[in-house]
Amino acid sequence: MSHLLIGVAHVIFAPMNQQRSTARRHVADLALVKRQVLFHASKFRYSICLDNNFHKDVFAGGTCELLAGIGHTDLIEALPGQAFDMLKKHRDQHADWLFGGLSYDLKAETENLHSSLPDSVGFPALCFFRPETVVLVQAGQLLVHCLTADPEAVCDEILSTQTVFSPASTPPPVLQPRMPREAYLDTVRAIIGHIQEGDLYEMNLCQEFYAENVIIDPPGVYSKLNEIAQPPMAAFFRFNNNYLLCASPERFLRLQGNRLVSQPIKGTRRHTGSHDENLKSELANSTKDRAENVMIVDLARNDLARSCQPGSVRVEELFGIYSFRTVHQMISTVSGIILPHTSPVDAIARAFPPGSMTGAPKVMAMKLIEKYEKNRRGLYSGAVGYFDPAGNFDFNVVIRSLLYNADTGYLSAQVGGAVVYDSVPESEYDECMVKAEALFRSLASS
Repeated sequence: MSHLLIGVAHVIFAPMNQQRSTARRHVADLALVKRQVLFHASKFRYSICLDNNFHKDVFAGGTCELLAGIGHTDLIEALPGQAFDMLKKHRDQHADWLFGGLSYDLKAETENLHSSLPDSVGFPALCFFRPETVVLVQAGQLLVHCLTADPEAVCDEILSTQTVFSPASTPPPVLQPRMPREAYLDTVRAIIGHIQEGDLYEMNLCQEFYAENVIIDPPGVYSKLNEIAQPPMAAFFRFNNNYLLCASPERFLRLQGNRLVSQPIKGTRRHTGSHDENLKSELANSTKDRAENVMIVDLARNDLARSCQPGSVRVEELFGIYSFRTVHQMISTVSGIILPHTSPVDAIARAFPPGSMTGAPKVMAMKLIEKYEKNRRGLYSGAVGYFDPAGNFDFNVVIRSLLYNADTGYLSAQVGGAVVYDSVPESEYDECMVKAEALFRSLASS
């Protein structure tokens, strides 16, 4: 089973872009160094830190614990229309690292589905940067690769960085629901009606909790969120003054060599610390959760088949139960061998947006999402990750996340779940609250 976002250890010792100079330091406390990289990176207007929280990755065979892109040489921002073409053109011209995010709103490009819902966070639909500095923490080492900066000086700066919260000028924000509980329950009932009418089999319904005119310390809140949840595909992403603080456990899509891997999640239980074996057994044997999961697995198989060699797509694991700090999850793994001469960007576009965040059939689910949800998802339900110099990539699914616009003070937390034929509206709402708990706790703690 593969969960790790940063499976690129082999690239460190392979030929890299020769423009980059390298420094290496031995470090004893990897957890401390990872926090230092985070707080150092957060000072730059364009930066990203991808943290696996010491979860292992059998597919990559690597030991990389954190990967960061810091500063920028090139920026790619695009609205839906030619966004994926712009990304592909840049990848064709620069065989180097590239970090960034794909908004759920790019569905307008992949499926010609547009949104008129409000977007208060303001992340670009596609936002990538080619970093000045790439930092890796692995196997007791800090490795720094720079285009123009002195890597030894960057190492010194990282290792002297203080990892302390900045004081906020407002009390901890209290998030209010965009969709009141009774309205959410009514919406679930309406979606069940669509399922009974045969319009679709499953739909992922999301709701937003938000606050306005607040000031938070993004690296501090993210550090607390990451400590609480310790997920395998965490991400801190700053793009100008927009921030993503992401505690995702889910992989959208990864290319390693010629192998594409997707790992959809459907099925959640609270991690209580007591009686958890009963909760895990309940999740493993839940007819409803297994039905949700297998429908999205079929969708992932179809999405991968569009870019993979005929007959190569297979289910590596079905209904795997994995435990994290706050939740137990049902995760399946689907893989395939990518067709020769297929662009990595095309493989992403053909599977986008992540099926676990839409439903089945995919297009109908997205049409109903537009009808019933109250705000645009933006980067939430999209994907964040990287391309490496060899053309490999790895992207998570942006869930369990806080989105923050530092210019306006708008703070957003969206959570959701799959609605199927036998869904109980009250239980669906409770599942949303389980997923949101770590987000609320991170704000209160910081």
